[in-house]
Amino acid sequence: MSTRATFTSFSESTKDDWSNIMVAIQHTQSMVADRIIDQMSMLGDDYGGFPVSRLEHCLQTATRAQRAGENDEYVLCSLIHDIGDNLAPMNHPSIAAGIVKPFVSEANHWMVLHHGIFQGYYFWHHLGLDRNTRDQFVDSPFYDYTEEFCAKYDQVAFDPDYKSEPLEHFVPLIRSAFAAR
Repeated sequence: MSTRATFTSFSESTKDDWSNIMVAIQHTQSMVADRIIDQMSMLGDDYGGFPVSRLEHCLQTATRAQRAGENDEYVLCSLIHDIGDNLAPMNHPSIAAGIVKPFVSEANHWMVLHHGIFQGYYFWHHLGLDRNTRDQFVDSPFYDYTEEFCAKYDQVAFDPDYKSEPLEHFVPLIRSAFAAR
C-alpha cells in the first residue's frame, strides 16, 4: 500500500502525493466489486412493504433481462439499478447511476438514472402524482430504451413465485465489470 500524503489542502499537494494517491485509488477500486456484493446482500433484509425483498426484486429484474438475451452490461444495470434503495429511497436511481457511470454505455447509464421516473408510470397515479412525468424526457434518444426496461423487466419483478438466479450467479459479472483497470 502507498504512503499517505501530508498536505492539508490540494494547493499544497505535490506530484509525488498524487502518484501515491493514484495507487491507493486503484486499491480502493479493487474492493468495489466486494462492496457492491455486500450492499446487494443487505437488500435481502429490506422488504419496504413490497411482496419480495429489494434484493429479490433486483435478482428478478436481472434474471428476466438475462433470460431474454440482454447483454452483460444491461444485465448488470438491471441487477444494481436499485442498490441505493436502503440508503436513499427517494433518490436511489442517482446512487446506482453514479456507481455504473464509468463502466457502462450512455444509454445504460441514462436508463439507470431515470428508471425511477419511468417506473412511476405504473403506480404514481395511486399516490396522486402524474404517472406521465416521464414524458418530459420524450425527446431523449433513450426514452424508449428506458420505457422498455421498466415495462419488460423492472415493474414485473415483484413475483414471490418467480425463480430468479441467486446473487452468486451474478458475482462473476459484478467482478468483471468493476475490476480495477
